[in-house]
Amino acid sequence: MTCIIVDDDPNAVEGLVSYMKSFPGMEIKDTFTNPVAAMAYLQQHRTNLLLLDVDMPKVNGIELAGSVRSQVDKIVFTTAHTKYAFEAFEIQADAYLLKPFSLAKLLSTLHRLFPQEAQIEKNNIADTVTGSEEDFIFVKAKQGSKLVKVKLKELVVIESKNNYVELQALDRQVITYMSLSELAKKLNGQPDFIQVQRSFIINKHYIEYVEGNTLVMVSGAKITVGEMYRPAFQSFLEERIIKMGKKR
Repeated sequence: MTCIIVDDDPNAVEGLVSYMKSFPGMEIKDTFTNPVAAMAYLQQHRTNLLLLDVDMPKVNGIELAGSVRSQVDKIVFTTAHTKYAFEAFEIQADAYLLKPFSLAKLLSTLHRLFPQEAQIEKNNIADTVTGSEEDFIFVKAKQGSKLVKVKLKELVVIESKNNYVELQALDRQVITYMSLSELAKKLNGQPDFIQVQRSFIINKHYIEYVEGNTLVMVSGAKITVGEMYRPAFQSFLEERIIKMGKKR
């Protein structure tokens, strides 16, 4: 699977290249800041995905996409302007992302457009998400003496509820009598987990999107980032978000 990126803003191109590294099934074949050069290239080469801006000099994204539509499987516009949305879908664009958008938003779009590649990516994440040989823990179930095995790569949200903790995994929930701080010690050194509130620890890989100080997880859980945890979370976010330069 191949991808071409077209945007006259070099910072936007750099950001998209960084984001696409999180979708390993897709190879970035080339990038262009000159839409005329991109048009000439695409008229001679097919690609599976075209990510392009709209507001560009000489040839705008709508014109470019229309001239090469037969050469591209999926077209995704990445733009700061809503006014082009109707024209975009007139040329059968597959998605329209408004800048600035998060990595989660882009990946959600790619998952929808390329479900088979998304499954490969999901499997790869499941294999590497813990970053450690210790990829599971045992916790004592709330009722009875049973010890329940929980795979860290499937753990989405950990929530403290009074004197017990609820572990929300991809396919189930486990409740155990222990404190969140005790569980945090077990996760110490696991880079994919971050505490975002006194009562919540999350797995960064399963953030669906961020809106203000609210996180929405793939499980549907909505969590507000606590004030004392915002600097650390913002630092993580800034490493992942595309930084847009000013348009000329």
